[in-house]
Amino acid sequence: MHTSLAERLLTLVKFHSVIGDEGPLCDFIIERAQKAGGMIVERVGNSIALRPSHRRHDQLVCLVGHLDTVPATADNPPRVEGDRLFGLGSADMKAGLAVMWSLLEKPEEHAAYDVAHIFYDAEEGPYESGGLGPLLDATPWIKDEVDLAFCLEPSDNALQLGCLGVLNATVTFSGRAAHSARPWQGENAVHKAAGLLGRLAAFTPKEHLFGDLKYMEVISATLAQGGVARNVVPASFELNLNYRFPPGCCMEQARQNVRDLVAGEAEVVFIDIAPSGTIPVDNEVLERFKRRCAVPVAAKQAWTDVGRMSTLGIDAVNFGPGEGAQAHQPHESTSIALLEEGEALMRRFLSKGEG
Repeated sequence: MHTSLAERLLTLVKFHSVIGDEGPLCDFIIERAQKAGGMIVERVGNSIALRPSHRRHDQLVCLVGHLDTVPATADNPPRVEGDRLFGLGSADMKAGLAVMWSLLEKPEEHAAYDVAHIFYDAEEGPYESGGLGPLLDATPWIKDEVDLAFCLEPSDNALQLGCLGVLNATVTFSGRAAHSARPWQGENAVHKAAGLLGRLAAFTPKEHLFGDLKYMEVISATLAQGGVARNVVPASFELNLNYRFPPGCCMEQARQNVRDLVAGEAEVVFIDIAPSGTIPVDNEVLERFKRRCAVPVAAKQAWTDVGRMSTLGIDAVNFGPGEGAQAHQPHESTSIALLEEGEALMRRFLSKGEG
């Protein structure tokens, strides 16, 4: 084993914590926190907030990570091969959890900030059922006291600001069934979708600039279902529209944008929606992180719980050691060197010193 940090990650990956099964890993984190001491433990379901029992500094930094993984799609046993650690969740986001665990048990001796930790469940499912929401509701001190939150989602140790919002909608075209030999006796619901499908095919990703940060607004049909038999004109045809909208676009505007695209040609039912994340402005803790760590800065072209925290006015950013390209891959892995670098960068930021 390369380092104790890699051992921590391997331990975490060995826990089965597919969404809905986070309980044992949650219990394990609480056990480690209690052994480390110095933290008030608050649990809501299988989500945990840990805050210092005694404040020593004026500013509070919060590290945030989800316990769950997506379901496995291939056999990928936890293991180390060279510089890579394999296993479900190794990149998304147990690499980030390993750094959090290390900082929890071995905090910086000469720290510039107090540090809180959030471990939560059900991030990989719908926004409304995510574990972070109820935990934030039960712990108002997070909103009141946290100066900057770091979501340790995989970012290859780049600082990613903001995040896209995400919306899913079912669009249903209605027709009338008929024998396919006499289609004029019915209305083909699939054919009725031609206009919308044409507009989707012609949709050019829209660029949104916030200073040097570029976010791309995109919309795609991701599921399609219709018809009952090869010789029957379909009476119904459904599309799932997946829409990614930029910071500054509220959820109601996102819904209206989808309605405008459908143009009244079909019924629209919104399945789920999660807010975009705002970009922190004039946050001195973030500015110090940038100076001390000097990592690449980019837009987050995806959704994370930075969006959820933004709705409460909590300044939050994305920064984690996992490899983004490995998230949800069948043979997911991550670099141990990147893992070690991520912890070193976070410790550099948290420690006292010039800059």
